[in-house]
Amino acid sequence: MPAQPRRLPMDNHVHTQFSYDRREQSSMRGACERALELGIPALAFTDHLDFTVWQQGDHVGELGVEIEYPPRTTLLDVDAYLAELEECRGRYPDLRILSGVESGECHLFASSLDAVLRRGRFERVLGSCHAVVHEGALVEVDTLFDVLPVAEVMQRYFAEVLRLVEGSSAFEVLAHCDFARRYIPEGADEYLEKDYEEEYRAVFRALAASGRALEVNTKSPLASVDLVRWWREEGGVAVSFGGDAHVPWLVGQRFAEAVDVVEQAGFRPGRDAYDFWRR
Repeated sequence: MPAQPRRLPMDNHVHTQFSYDRREQSSMRGACERALELGIPALAFTDHLDFTVWQQGDHVGELGVEIEYPPRTTLLDVDAYLAELEECRGRYPDLRILSGVESGECHLFASSLDAVLRRGRFERVLGSCHAVVHEGALVEVDTLFDVLPVAEVMQRYFAEVLRLVEGSSAFEVLAHCDFARRYIPEGADEYLEKDYEEEYRAVFRALAASGRALEVNTKSPLASVDLVRWWREEGGVAVSFGGDAHVPWLVGQRFAEAVDVVEQAGFRPGRDAYDFWRR
């Protein structure tokens, strides 16, 4: 009897035409059709929710820094996003579709984030770190590789991720825990996870203590078995899979490889096809 094809997990990190960094081909409907084609049981549409100004109650205001995000960074159109999501739920009844957001620097914008979350029905909230404070400004982390050594950028980045985890309870899943790694300049020394083992473990301990899930992001350089094992050793109990797709054909990208990594690190499918994987 031929072996049964491996069941792929839910993709908990998908972007659509409602993200400010959308592509021409970005499409919520297209993402649904791709998931059905691959046999992915569910999607969470987690479009970007980033803030370029602060309001009372946002910690970033207490820091007295400028916010230097690109002009393309615009606030999520919640009403249009939710309307399209409901349309997709009706159009694709065989696919479970969750509402969600990817909230950047939510430890710095707690009040702004809370105001948006109270407007919608968001079932999956990802916490992510794309920016750090440098010379009196909140800047996208990739810009620092032009002015600082790689090791210093990564150490600053991990320190900010730790502040994110310890400073916000608004998110359920920590997305791409080493996001800055994507932007290490070509020609730099090889990036070795073990060189930052203590930084990873500090983030993982804090995240595990809060009972939340770690994302294995398959757009980023894929996490090693050792890295996911460090998460398990620090008390982590749940893993989320995220393709971080901005175009439909990248939904569920490299999920078969990611499943191998997560299984080797000691995690297994959860209670049903829509659950996180668990130890």
